[in-house]
Amino acid sequence: MNLQLDHVFILVEPEAEVADRLLESGFQEGPSNTHPGQGTANRRFYFANGMLEFIWVRDAHEAKTGPGRDLQFPKRSEDPAASPFGIIFVPRQNATSGDRPFPGWHYQPAYFPPPRGFHVGANSHNLTEPLCFYFPFYDPGVPKPQPQRNPQTISDIVIATPATDTTGVLALASQCDRLSICFGPAHLMEITLDNHAAGRTEDYRPALPLILRW
Repeated sequence: MNLQLDHVFILVEPEAEVADRLLESGFQEGPSNTHPGQGTANRRFYFANGMLEFIWVRDAHEAKTGPGRDLQFPKRSEDPAASPFGIIFVPRQNATSGDRPFPGWHYQPAYFPPPRGFHVGANSHNLTEPLCFYFPFYDPGVPKPQPQRNPQTISDIVIATPATDTTGVLALASQCDRLSICFGPAHLMEITLDNHAAGRTEDYRPALPLILRW
């Protein structure tokens, strides 16, 4: 499949205090930012080959009326049955220009100059399913800023969802390397780092639907 996993996010309470749990586990936090027009902000933990992002709604009015309104972040943050997860994909080196890996729609965020926008999975209307983003304008050959990173490599990410994959987006997305999306009774993300070489596991539930292994 001509796409690769870039990073994942979890929608959390404002200011993402739950992310402090990762600091307690010894992980280093990278720089944070805001998303103009989307009404969200984040805290980020970078790894050797990806990133775990914690997003929250910082401005509900902007999130409901700005260009990111169809992502429905306020509704997702208020509905306990909604998926708190998002998955961001980028093209592989040999991907065909204009290729779209799953059905969806164009999202032009205010923080990217047109036409550099996201292709968002058609399942975005279903709050119980993870949001899927594909960034077709990403160029893997262009050097990127290198924020402070944790040395571990993301080996595998498993996302469990009680949803039924209404549009087929999740089945297509789960064909990506290092990612599995499966049915489960509750929303849960499990991330394995370095193939669990250190033998450590932290289950952050119930504060956070996340299990980390490294």
